[in-house]
Amino acid sequence: MLLFWQACSNQLQKELTPQQFKAWIAPLTVCEFNEQTQSLTIGAPSRIKAEACSRQFGQRIQMLAQEYWGKAIQVQFTVRDKKAKKPHPDASDVAPIVAVPNRHSAALVEQPQPSASDEKTPSKSTKLDTTYKNNHLDKNLNFDTLVTGNANQMARMVGLEVINQLGKRYNPFFIYGGVGVGKTHLMQAIGNEVYKRDPSKKIRYLFANTYVSEVVKAYQKNQFEEFKNYYHNLDLLLIDDIQFFGEGDKTGTQSAFFELFESLIRHQKQIIITSDRYPQSLEGIQERLRSRFMSGIDIAIDPPGFEMRVSILLKKAELDGVTLPEDVAVFIAQLLRANVRELEGALRKVIAYSRFSHTPINIENTKLALKDLLVNNQEHISIEAIQKAVADFYKIKVSDMYSAKRPKNIAEPRQIAMYLTKELTQKSLPEIGANFGGRDHTTVLHACRKIAENKTKDSKLQHELHVLEQILKA
Repeated sequence: MLLFWQACSNQLQKELTPQQFKAWIAPLTVCEFNEQTQSLTIGAPSRIKAEACSRQFGQRIQMLAQEYWGKAIQVQFTVRDKKAKKPHPDASDVAPIVAVPNRHSAALVEQPQPSASDEKTPSKSTKLDTTYKNNHLDKNLNFDTLVTGNANQMARMVGLEVINQLGKRYNPFFIYGGVGVGKTHLMQAIGNEVYKRDPSKKIRYLFANTYVSEVVKAYQKNQFEEFKNYYHNLDLLLIDDIQFFGEGDKTGTQSAFFELFESLIRHQKQIIITSDRYPQSLEGIQERLRSRFMSGIDIAIDPPGFEMRVSILLKKAELDGVTLPEDVAVFIAQLLRANVRELEGALRKVIAYSRFSHTPINIENTKLALKDLLVNNQEHISIEAIQKAVADFYKIKVSDMYSAKRPKNIAEPRQIAMYLTKELTQKSLPEIGANFGGRDHTTVLHACRKIAENKTKDSKLQHELHVLEQILKA
């Protein structure tokens, strides 16, 4: 129980900002795990914190608990007795060390000992089937909750085509992009739609590190043939964060995955993979695997543009049953530009502040709720840095950014620089125009719209924009 909470806390610390973790997760403790009801009780120091954590983090903790114990766990929050001491590990907590599925690391933590009923399981293969009986899809990550915009439009269109021709076209489907841009949401939406259309399909969603740990456990328990039989008979394999295959010495795991990959493709079974980088940029991964990743189709998902960020905030608020004023959505969208996860975190803070302070959601209260972000939200990327990066990338002079020259090899990079300036800074259209040779704001708007439209149809341009953003954010 305590070992699970340690692993869970470590994972949440990676997903949240230091302020969020310190304010919400650090004060929590595990009070009880009831094996009969398969429920986990988490204690908070106050009723307000218990209710807030249940709303904001309950579902995520439940998912981590399910990954840890390999079965559905109900998570509930309660107010902790102030006089009660934190529990200490006892003999029941001591167990063999095995790898636990984890999105960000392959750290080894201890698993609980099997109960008496588990020990009566008749065969190794039955144990293995129990381990893999859940497809690990999150039903909330579907196409209805996926906000579509220029950043993910092409990837979504390919995803729908994959569903219609499962295993026969765009196989593998490789989705790449930065942290929190919606890769997992799209991947799971595809899995949920396939399952909705045909519940008999064998589907598995997992993190790359989960696969690594399962390979290790299958060897340790002499169950590798059963392990292979399970994976090689899937209709749809969804594997997240493939870049973690390159960490440490995972030669055996990569060989097993290569064999699985070849088998699924040969039998027209669909594979979908996500990564934080382009396939050829993956480090520590065998060349033959990188080559296979590019044999289908690879599509980048970019950070959401301004209009899409506003739409995401309004949609998330609607799903939470909250009426979010559009001016507040615009304010948050201008403040946060990096990814969807940060937008959701900011929205949760605004909603929580409104509920706990019994005040309406408006610009003034939003500024109070997000005051730490307002203090830290300094301009990190300058127009000059963007102009130089784009000029170097397309091998033109920086002075061409201000000139009146209109050859395509100069005009298009200039438009790209304007587009990136609009997306990565808080400069207004007139300010951007002034920094590009005194151009009118309508010229800047035309350039931005043109690049945004073209990248949805041109995978080469989409990739170049992704590379430039990575250079500027490095």
